[in-house]
Amino acid sequence: MTREVEDIYDAQFVKGVFDRCSDRYIIFSLLCSFGFTERWRRQCVATMPEMEVPSAQGYDLMAGTGEVWPHLLKRRQSIASITAVDISSGMHRLAMQRLHAHRAHRINFVEDDVLASELPAGSADFIVSTFGLKTFNPAQHERLAGLVARVLRPGGVFAMIEASDPKDWPLRPLYLFHLKIVLPMIERVFLRGAQDFAMVGTYSINFGDAAQFGEMLRGHGLEVTFHRFFFGCATGGSGLKPKV
Repeated sequence: MTREVEDIYDAQFVKGVFDRCSDRYIIFSLLCSFGFTERWRRQCVATMPEMEVPSAQGYDLMAGTGEVWPHLLKRRQSIASITAVDISSGMHRLAMQRLHAHRAHRINFVEDDVLASELPAGSADFIVSTFGLKTFNPAQHERLAGLVARVLRPGGVFAMIEASDPKDWPLRPLYLFHLKIVLPMIERVFLRGAQDFAMVGTYSINFGDAAQFGEMLRGHGLEVTFHRFFFGCATGGSGLKPKV
């Protein structure tokens, strides 16, 4: 039976996709993005405004395998702890087993749908999110923007990035061919018919870019700067919550 399009944003559907592909996600993401995902994570962290507090505490929302943490901890050495929030226990298990065992004392984990989580108001000096925005529809983005504004302390900072649809790029047809044709073909040939990684392309095309989400953040009182990376193949936003 064919699943309706709107169901791909259901929290349990998203959890299933990433739980099933968690053990191969890192290598698949790196190879199929030609290494750009790692570069974009580093660039995302570079856009985050400076933190004014020592021993900063914050959240990585839709944290996945935590590949942004090395960049974050290297650039912001004052960070005392990161709380990773992700609906996929499989993704976090992989993160801690293969990548971050030596950082375990600085990483906390909350397995939850971030939109249903009860993160305390004013509890974060920073929020980061890399490649998780696409798994939400516009109504969910509005709720997420409200959560970010509520959870940040006055003066708190944020940076987010997402794979996007570069609509003004002359080579966009090749980019879409890669998402729509190449990724599913790789799954059929090399991943024994798996059908989860191709959802990355579907989510990215549906997402468009981060401009609309940036406006939602502004609507909740945050200062936001919009960013484009590699002709708009990734977009994001960074900024802060004003102190007054």
